[in-house]
Amino acid sequence: MAGAPQRIAIIGAGQTGGQAAYSLRLAGHEGAITLIGDEPAPPYQRPPLSKAYFKGEMEAERLFLKPLEYYAEHNIDLLTGRAAKAIHLAAKQVVLEGAAPVAWDKLLIATGARPRKLTLHGADLKGVTELRTLADVDRLKILAAPGARMVVVGAGYIGLEAAAVGAQLGLKVTVLEAMPQVLSRVAGPEIGAFYTHIHRAAGTDIRLGARLEHFEGEGQVTGVRLAGGEVIPADLVLVGVGVVPNVELALEAGLVCGNGIVVDGDMCTSHPDVFAAGDVAWRPLVHYGREGRLESVHNAIEGGKIAAAAMLGLPAPALEVPWFWSDQFDLKLQTAGLWTGADQTVVRGDPQTRAFAVFYLKEGRLIAVDAVNSAPEFIVGRKLVASKARVAPGELADKSLSMKDIGARALS
Repeated sequence: MAGAPQRIAIIGAGQTGGQAAYSLRLAGHEGAITLIGDEPAPPYQRPPLSKAYFKGEMEAERLFLKPLEYYAEHNIDLLTGRAAKAIHLAAKQVVLEGAAPVAWDKLLIATGARPRKLTLHGADLKGVTELRTLADVDRLKILAAPGARMVVVGAGYIGLEAAAVGAQLGLKVTVLEAMPQVLSRVAGPEIGAFYTHIHRAAGTDIRLGARLEHFEGEGQVTGVRLAGGEVIPADLVLVGVGVVPNVELALEAGLVCGNGIVVDGDMCTSHPDVFAAGDVAWRPLVHYGREGRLESVHNAIEGGKIAAAAMLGLPAPALEVPWFWSDQFDLKLQTAGLWTGADQTVVRGDPQTRAFAVFYLKEGRLIAVDAVNSAPEFIVGRKLVASKARVAPGELADKSLSMKDIGARALS
């Protein structure tokens, strides 16, 4: 490939870094690829960690994005259990802990994000944990014996998914959420109310507007004290209150950062030979005319593909509308688009049937959809969101009209 870089280094062997390495080889890059990860495992899927893997329905090897032998077969130098300590832009080197520096012509930073830490007293007690890595869930599974009392702090995707598994495993689960609804960052009030009802029906104690004071225990957590003085007994506490992008390496190297590493549409940073993608990237959100960070499998895969193409001077792949999903109990929530900023909400179907959708419109155009056990609404809705289609609210609400027909009319 004429003019292609010979040495490409990728910091971060997660979904983004793995995808970039695969895409580089698929595009015909024949130069060196070094994939650097601080975890001992090869690139793996994170979504099943809070679901099937926590529940014991999936072995660790099934999480791997590619079989371990793939990397040797495709001449990808996979360095696991190696932490990157510094990026030297002038020398074009990545400094590693306990290993020789890695030289590069092009560099991708895919360092992801880490769970936000609570600074409350007792947050360092044994039994207070988070859920981000294989090791986190392995520790959690040891603590999650039937009958154990689990307190989940934070009712986002991960918190509620873990709470659902905990209830199914026979744990006594309490969810503490500071906001007035669950899933407040990712979905509207209709979805929040539905999932609150579902979890409470499964025996989970959901506390909204909860304020934590501290964790109790000596060495091992025994409870969570709320601001009003109530103590909720706990054998384990799962903290899921958001993440912080791992920008430190980029910041210390002198790259422009904010709430993430600032990149353009090609995932290029303020240095022309350095790219960033995945959870760590502050990127253009072209479907919404603004910039932001996305924490999703879609963003990881898309960012890895875009960065790989840009490093090789190839055309960028088509951009998709952001999409997300969450599995809780027998319910699959599929989301397309970003709902914030909507000025009208339309519910299609009856939540009591456990299969319905919520459409979000802004100035008459569809900007997002949340579909619960409703694949047609998600599939067609994603196309409508991508097209910024105008759809009559009455049509969206009318279950006698098929989504296929609604989509055909709106996109014609």
